[in-house]
Amino acid sequence: MTQPKLDPQLYRANVGLAMFSKAGHVFIGRRINGRGPFQWQMPQGGVDPGEDPLTGALRELEEEIGVPAKLVDVLEETSDWLYYDFPPDLKKRMPGPYLGQRQKWFAFRFKGSDSDVRLDRHTPEFDAWRWARLDETPDLIVPFKRPVYQDVAERFAKWTDPVLPGRVPQG
Repeated sequence: MTQPKLDPQLYRANVGLAMFSKAGHVFIGRRINGRGPFQWQMPQGGVDPGEDPLTGALRELEEEIGVPAKLVDVLEETSDWLYYDFPPDLKKRMPGPYLGQRQKWFAFRFKGSDSDVRLDRHTPEFDAWRWARLDETPDLIVPFKRPVYQDVAERFAKWTDPVLPGRVPQG
């Protein structure tokens, strides 16, 4: 999907995390205090000033879902930034000059067990989580993020095959 040329300074640098289970499903969390029907999403978070996107992604992985870097393999990073605009009602409530967010997305393979996922390690952002098919995530996310999720679902579809014992996954 080709996006129009946007001024990156007007979009907050952010990372998105697609953490795949050995079965090929992706982690999704339900936003705490969310309103409306579309409250499930993959973890995401801001990149700190001077922080490399991968470093930010691994930090966010631990902060949002309690999974340390040692429990994932990095499968892929998007080569470009994916953009979305905040809807006007949300923009009014948010401080700062940003029109939306620009995201680098990372695909990770989770090597741990479900008990390694801890939503309470830092200030919780999710009140529940589950494994989902990657292709169903665009229908679960708030509509203004849906085009990015559709793009991510297409780009990372190759990681949805189950990892069989003794087989090296191909990307």
